[in-house]
Amino acid sequence: MGLFSRKNNESAASASAVATLPVDPALAALTGTYTIDPAHSSIGFTVRHAMVTNVRGSFAEHEGTLELNGSDPAASSASIDVKIASIDTGIADRDGHLRSGDFFDAERFPLMTFRSTKAEQLGGDLYRVTGDLTIKDVTKPLSIDLEFNGVATDVYGNERVGFEGSAEILRSEWGLTWNAALETGGVMVSDKVKLNFDISAIRNAA
Repeated sequence: MGLFSRKNNESAASASAVATLPVDPALAALTGTYTIDPAHSSIGFTVRHAMVTNVRGSFAEHEGTLELNGSDPAASSASIDVKIASIDTGIADRDGHLRSGDFFDAERFPLMTFRSTKAEQLGGDLYRVTGDLTIKDVTKPLSIDLEFNGVATDVYGNERVGFEGSAEILRSEWGLTWNAALETGGVMVSDKVKLNFDISAIRNAA
């Protein structure tokens, strides 16, 4: 069963019947404001290196808010800020290059941000959040496909929700154009980048 609305399992049901389907009280009860827990969340990326392997990295510092509406998914929203200087690929020299003007220029553009403009249920526990991704003062639309992993109360009494998902971008569209040609053909870093999201968010106190 999905987070935002009950799925209609009767193939013969009309569109009007779907529209009037009662909301599951358990799902409606999840409506509220949630703060992303950076200690139990990750925002990362995967990019092809030298045409033959993948480099994976993440951003250690990020914060965000989810406004979930269990009765009306279209009324839900997400806001995320990522600190570029916190990039970590496991190699200090490479991280320094990524922070430099060749790539993110972290001193001039310290944040990568996402502000949602639309939320929709794709079916079951699958959702799509569309919004504006800003990198280096360039803002373009991005759609993120997410799976709802459920809700739980942790040992400290916090009510948590979990999502995981991904999206693909062409980094050049956000001004990340540095590259180097390989002697064997091709380039050092692919234009296509996969973004990965693993989010745990805690419900704010009323």
